[in-house]
Parts: sequence; C-alpha cells; structure tokens
Amino acid sequence: MTLQIGFLLFPQVQQLDLTGPYDVLASLPDVTVHLIWKDREPVMSSTGLVLIPTISFDDCPALDVICIPGGSGVGPLMEDTETLDFIKRQAATARYITSVCTGALVLGAAGLLRGKRATTHWAYHELLGPLGAIAVHDRVVRDGNVLTGGGITAGIDFALTLASELFGEDAAQLVQLQLEYAPAPPFDSGSPQTAPRAVLEEANRRSAQSRKLRREIVDRVAVGLNQNW
Repeated sequence: MTLQIGFLLFPQVQQLDLTGPYDVLASLPDVTVHLIWKDREPVMSSTGLVLIPTISFDDCPALDVICIPGGSGVGPLMEDTETLDFIKRQAATARYITSVCTGALVLGAAGLLRGKRATTHWAYHELLGPLGAIAVHDRVVRDGNVLTGGGITAGIDFALTLASELFGEDAAQLVQLQLEYAPAPPFDSGSPQTAPRAVLEEANRRSAQSRKLRREIVDRVAVGLNQNW
C-alpha cells in the first residue's frame, strides 16, 4: 500500500527544512508526498523561494507521516487554531508525527510533545520545555512515534532515519548514496559548541529578537496547554 507522507507548507517556511527531507522521502518506493496548506495558492518561503501546495487541509487524506518544518513563520502557526486542529487530527492516526527545526514548537503548541523527548534548532531549544517537551540536544530524537530533527540541515539526517524505519537500512542507505549525502563542510562551525566565539555571538545577536517574540508566543500557548492538561 502506498504510504501517504505530508509536509506542512506555510508562509515563511524555511525551505531547506522542507526540501531536504522531501528529497529523501520522495526518493523511496511506493510513497506519495503532499505539500499541504489551507489552500493551493503559492506560498513564499523565508528566503523568497515560491512553493506551491499540492493539496489543501480539506482534501488531505489520512497521513502515515506528518512532518512540520520550521521557519520564521512558525510564530503565527503556534496560535493558528485551524492549522493546529488539522495537525492534531492527522496526528491521531499517523504512524509517525515528525518535525524539523522549529517545527517542533508547532508540534508542542498542538499538545503533541507533552512528556516526549524532542529537539529543535539550537537557538530555540529552551522553548521546548514550556511546551511540555523534554529537550534533548541531539541531531535526531525519537520518542515512540514522534521523531524530531534539529536545525535545518538536520532534516536530511532525520529523513534518512525515518526512511530506515519505514523501509529498512538498505533502502535508506541507497537513497543516501543516490543523493551523495556525505557532508564535509569547510568549517567546523555547525553548532554552538564548535563555532568560534565571535561567530556564535553574532548568531545570537541576529536571533535575539526572534527568540524574544517566540518566547512571548510560547508563554501564551503554554498557559492554554496547562489549562487543558
């Protein structure tokens, strides 16, 4: 039976959060991959790439895998009742509930990370706890049927992990080889632990306003979640 895999598409999505794992999972046999939004109007990513939804909330079939990518647009999503309700409906029957980067905050806002080990982009890790999650500093974290990937490029690692779960290690390794996924970056600056201090300070400066705004949203969302738990 064909697996139904759905990626949430939304304004200001981080395109690599979506397109990295999309390429991995769409390369597997017997899968149909959907780009899902409220309607089928084009959506602009956070860096200006225009993406087109393939299906709407109303037309979306029951998904075997639902994935929520991150991006600068996750703040509004965390308080978007229509989107959160859609995610919760799909999560109720999905085999795997997943996210990449700050998409984990949306899963948390939907009440799907309570008591679950999870990860997200390093700059927003502290926001997982108020949403009920157990924050783990790993690139890919699994807790039951919930899989979360760290920041942006970790989406490829996440997708290969999921591919192995769905089709076995050989199938996942074949996709890895076909994509020639053998990271060898020219710098060792991919995490706060290895980046030079000046680089880390600049990254923190640039994300400070976003962290402040998302903290305010998380605090509001957490109040509602605590009332429902």
